[in-house]
Amino acid sequence: DLFYFLIMAKNICVLGAGSFGTALGCVLARNGNSVCLLTRSDDIPASIAETHRNPRYFPDFVLPDNLTSSADPEVAFKDADYILHAIPVQHSADYLRSVISYIKPTIPIVSCSKGLHDATLKYMSDLIPEVLGDKQPPLAFFSGPSFARELLEAQPSAVVVASTSEKLAEEVQILFSSKTLRVYTTTDVVGVEVGGALKNIFAIGAGMVDGMGFGKNSMAALITRGCSEMRKLALAMGAQPETISGLAGIGDLMLTCYGKLSRNRTVGYRLGKGESLEEIMESMSEVAEGVYTTPAAVRLAEKYELDLPIIKAVAAVLAGSIKPLQAVAELMDRPLTKED
Repeated sequence: DLFYFLIMAKNICVLGAGSFGTALGCVLARNGNSVCLLTRSDDIPASIAETHRNPRYFPDFVLPDNLTSSADPEVAFKDADYILHAIPVQHSADYLRSVISYIKPTIPIVSCSKGLHDATLKYMSDLIPEVLGDKQPPLAFFSGPSFARELLEAQPSAVVVASTSEKLAEEVQILFSSKTLRVYTTTDVVGVEVGGALKNIFAIGAGMVDGMGFGKNSMAALITRGCSEMRKLALAMGAQPETISGLAGIGDLMLTCYGKLSRNRTVGYRLGKGESLEEIMESMSEVAEGVYTTPAAVRLAEKYELDLPIIKAVAAVLAGSIKPLQAVAELMDRPLTKED
């Protein structure tokens, strides 16, 4: 079965033609698969057909011939062996409802969306089954430190795929693996989802640290204590500690906190420089999931009776109730404790 899988090119429908959907579609196309990006805009399919470029994201990058795009779900879903979900978490439920008639319960969905739904406190592993109900297919979850542009540039990278089905995790591992992308597997869906969501919060915090002009000591303190908060919430929800110390946890946390390509870090940096959240959000072309995940994570921490001060501080700044410098002062003034 594995040999047959290896030699057969697959048809893959990617939901979303943003930066991450485009990059992952390119990775899969380079591996010999036929990929179609489903988008709601007409300019992207036309541009990809004519120039092999996504005009909105990476217009400088030529995409493979076997990567196409369509605004017609019937075309994109036709003969699909796998569905890649690359829609922002906050819009995922509505989007899936709009295409539910094309989804078959036998075709696996690989979710690449990282975040926590602000209204329901649900991760994608909860949202997808809730929306699809009886039509729910097998699910896998792609995560880890993977900036879209660096994937497009085929820079050596490592990610992790989680699924309760080891067989599906291994299939997705083979789909994505190449000489420049190393893919690991795990059955710890909760750990991968929590890590992928919470790292965006600490990326906003890291951006603030940089924007306020603080140095490496401050950054290291924020990332290390942020990792502690991530681990506490993940373990309370039933995750494995190895996952949080792996690619979906510390790996993605370090990338988004230090990497200037991170949208969430950019939001924090601009907040640290004194801009308002409203003007920052109005100027961004893509969603910074951490803005929505942060207040949701505060409520989730309360549900599990956890004290997560950095998450609360970032939430307070996003809400406009305190300034970044005041948040730092309050964090530094907390009662002294043992390291945990």
